[in-house]
Amino acid sequence: MQNLHSWEVDVEKAIEIQEDLRKHVILKNSLPSVKIIGGGDVAYREKDELFGAIVVLSFPDLTVCDSATATGKVPFPYIPGLLSFREGPILISTYEKLNIRPDVMIFEGQGIAHPRGFGLASHLGLWLGLPSIGCTKTSLLPAPVSVGDSRGISQFIRAHGRKVGAVVRTKRGVKPVFVSPGHRIDLPTSVKMVLATCQRFRMPEPLRLAHQLAGRTARGEIV
Repeated sequence: MQNLHSWEVDVEKAIEIQEDLRKHVILKNSLPSVKIIGGGDVAYREKDELFGAIVVLSFPDLTVCDSATATGKVPFPYIPGLLSFREGPILISTYEKLNIRPDVMIFEGQGIAHPRGFGLASHLGLWLGLPSIGCTKTSLLPAPVSVGDSRGISQFIRAHGRKVGAVVRTKRGVKPVFVSPGHRIDLPTSVKMVLATCQRFRMPEPLRLAHQLAGRTARGEIV
């Protein structure tokens, strides 16, 4: 884990940090034989509280083997493209509480399919020194509006003349998700890992469970 910068910055400085750090993102697949995979998400309560959750599962059987939560104050305003400065610190605090560290993380956020090529998944992958994948329900970049209905079909998202992500159908009859590599992983492997971790639902199981855990924590159901 690397302490790359202060999180107490204004919008101009946050953009400057993204522009600088994106140069260090590695888009070559450096995954080991994956045995442990994690998912990270954040929930909110009122306007000033947020709740991070990470759920860690064995792979490929997807049995829960660890989880952690953290609570904090919202540190940064909501600005599209700067989500990592809003949710990054709480997810790092959550990660530090894990007893079992994953081989790869899937985050509810963008990887390189981002206006500056450096979304939350890239930012946290670089900070944690982990292969990381972004998987979301919406795209920050122009993306294909339709993709075939069969599970596993995908279409590339392109920016600046290169493939930066994919629209992926993870379940027949439901909306696709948007997948992009974060750090230390390539796009085909990112799509493969998302599909391998989607069971009966639209979202990858690590993310789906992290979303549920964050929500239960925000509602006070888990102390």
